[in-house]
Amino acid sequence: MIRLIAAMDERRGIADDSGIPWQGRIPSDAAYFRTQTTGGVILMGFRTYEEFDRPLGGRTNFVVMRPGGRPLRPGFESVEDLSPFLAAHAGEVVWVIGGAALYAQALPLADELYLTRLAGDFHCTRFFPAFEGPFVLVSSEGPTEEGGIEFRFEVWRASG
Repeated sequence: MIRLIAAMDERRGIADDSGIPWQGRIPSDAAYFRTQTTGGVILMGFRTYEEFDRPLGGRTNFVVMRPGGRPLRPGFESVEDLSPFLAAHAGEVVWVIGGAALYAQALPLADELYLTRLAGDFHCTRFFPAFEGPFVLVSSEGPTEEGGIEFRFEVWRASG
């Protein structure tokens, strides 16, 4: 099972050059992320990896990298080719946690999307790919407001 998890603004923005604009302002989104992904396999791009000081606890942390890339910090494992990695983990839940390029690469292979949809435009420069056609909304919670931001949690499932 391949699941993508992301928080995005109304334009599908997920980050800007400084990181996630709403970082730390929505504690319940961080708790949602932790609850959903704990016990699973985490797959992230290199830029996302650079945002973490240490591996996410209770999860196996993999980083998609170019062949021959620099060594990773302890607790992170490198992945050079997405297809063999996903085949090797076919019986597990693999959570793709970003960034934009990895989301775009993994979206056609995904079974479900766990999205936090934020009201407003946060002027992001990195975006989650368009998904509404191949996926259908199966649940939605909210809206809720926290840290001055209105948001809702949604789960989308591949329609095909």
